[in-house]
Amino acid sequence: MSAPGEALLLAIDCGTQSVRAMVFDRRGELVAKSQVHIQPYFSRQPGWAEQDCDYYWTHLCMACQQLWQAQPALKAGIVAMSLTTQRTVTVCLDEHKRPLRPAIVWLDQRRTHRHPPLPWWLEAGLRIVGQRTSIRYFQSKAECNWLAVDEPEVWRQTRHFLFLSGYLNFRLTDRVCDAVGAQVGYVPFDSKRQAWARPGDLKWKLFAVRREVLPELVPAGRIMGQISADAAAHTGIPAGLPVVASGADKACEVLASGAWTPDVASLSYGTTATINTYNDRYVEPIPFVPPYPAAVPGRYNSEIMVQRGYWMVNWFKEQFATKEVMEAEAQGVAPEVLFEKMLEQTPPGNMGLILQPFWNPGVKIPGPEAKGAMIGFGDVHTRAHMYRAIIEGIAYALREAAGRLEKRNGVKIRRLKVSGGGSQSDRIMQLTADIFGLPAERPHTFETSGLGAAINAAVGAGLYPDHATAQAHMSRTGQVFEPDPERARLYHRLYAEVYVKLYSRLAPLYRTIRHITNYPKFDGR
Repeated sequence: MSAPGEALLLAIDCGTQSVRAMVFDRRGELVAKSQVHIQPYFSRQPGWAEQDCDYYWTHLCMACQQLWQAQPALKAGIVAMSLTTQRTVTVCLDEHKRPLRPAIVWLDQRRTHRHPPLPWWLEAGLRIVGQRTSIRYFQSKAECNWLAVDEPEVWRQTRHFLFLSGYLNFRLTDRVCDAVGAQVGYVPFDSKRQAWARPGDLKWKLFAVRREVLPELVPAGRIMGQISADAAAHTGIPAGLPVVASGADKACEVLASGAWTPDVASLSYGTTATINTYNDRYVEPIPFVPPYPAAVPGRYNSEIMVQRGYWMVNWFKEQFATKEVMEAEAQGVAPEVLFEKMLEQTPPGNMGLILQPFWNPGVKIPGPEAKGAMIGFGDVHTRAHMYRAIIEGIAYALREAAGRLEKRNGVKIRRLKVSGGGSQSDRIMQLTADIFGLPAERPHTFETSGLGAAINAAVGAGLYPDHATAQAHMSRTGQVFEPDPERARLYHRLYAEVYVKLYSRLAPLYRTIRHITNYPKFDGR
């Protein structure tokens, strides 16, 4: 509990599964929290993923109002707030700043092959360096490109092209601006300079978007605006409260977890599972794939992701766990609590059942032909083994990504900071330590994305002079899980002798399956 009169910080986290309004004190302790669950998206056609823009705003308001209803006295102590959101949710506003269509959620699979043509000399150069397929993929996937083709009237009327963070910051402040650290997606952003690309930059040739429809960008820790009277009426947040720029949810997790040097990796066990290393210098995690802006000005997060990540737990729940769902409902607990028993019932190494977690194709890692695979089935295997295979498979994929980051950074990873929903499980934390053969550390709070936003709010409010000082005072290590030597040896053999060989051996079959079935589709030819 905070002391009377102590400065407090409001952090709002609009994620894929819920909106959370949180109050932190200047020591980084979570004082209060309100959570409102949301539907991630609706789908009018297979492969589409959309959500009404006002749906996000309404649930943000609900989360805030519930917070004040539960603890009304806290409101008087709030000195600043900051917002973090899920990444790459795209919003189109008209000249009156009203949504023209539903927001496009990051899970949307639409593509186009009618993207802006490139000059012949650029096409030739991309062929020479082997990047033509990658660029075609990015162009085909970019929301601005397929909107221009498939919804030309909407695109013609678009005056503000924003990510969800920019839209919600507009609703809070009446200013069309966004945080530098939230620019993760298919837009002409100069990742090295952390600004919109200069007028002559070739990125403008890749995307059907104009500079005048993109928002003003504000560095992390700077004040973006103040809570408007209208936003105050809907949210209960005091009018005039400073709104401070932070970054996307993953960037805030890296900041709050304390992964401040390349030898400390930040793992996020969220809907998308990721591994990040923080850098003072520009390091591409994969050649020609830029690092993301950190939630600290002028810093970078080199990231590799497993796109479906812990979404696969929901997939397992929906497809195979009706019994646990019903039992959990009867007990009044979350089904994931009962899934812990599945990890209890199955041994490390899973009796040889191994999963490759590529439920979503990529362009680099995995390739556009990728599919998921589970090998090693025997009559001893049960649903519990399938669940463990998912958890182990995600950890194997992140360990492989860690090796790539070590090569790119030229630095060995020695510790893991683990955030996200999966980090709340002691067994998953221990499994992670064993598979990596490294200590796996929890931050002192599970709400690391919210804490990262609060750290930025503290800097913006002048409670601390810089991000390093704020992070040192507001974040600390919680429980540490050391690898078990025997289990680590078992996992190392399965990883080195089986898992890392799977993709190269299965990729030709994936390509044949794709050729026969045309799934997954890929227009980046």
